[in-house]
Amino acid sequence: MEELTPITLFICFAYAIQAVANARARSKLVAPHISGEVIASLVQAEQFRARYASLRWGITLVTAAIGLFAVQAMGWEELRPGVVAVLLGALGVGQVAYFVMVARLAKPGE
Repeated sequence: MEELTPITLFICFAYAIQAVANARARSKLVAPHISGEVIASLVQAEQFRARYASLRWGITLVTAAIGLFAVQAMGWEELRPGVVAVLLGALGVGQVAYFVMVARLAKPGE
């Protein structure tokens, strides 16, 4: 339980920094010298990222589960370089699969 406190604290700090950065960026958007086209393109980009965020996590978690299943199927019970390589490889495959899927789903102009 003692190990969870610093991890939780780090996650809270990271989330707070991200929230402050997002709020500051959005406050700069309402400045009078920013054109409507720039604001529209930034809002569109944010919507694109939000729409595909769950897809990225879904694909990544599925490939991580496949990697963990492969480690268990091989009978590995200790953390060794081979186990880490399989898990990192599975996560990498998930990220590449996400990239390919978004490239196919995204339409020009989005």
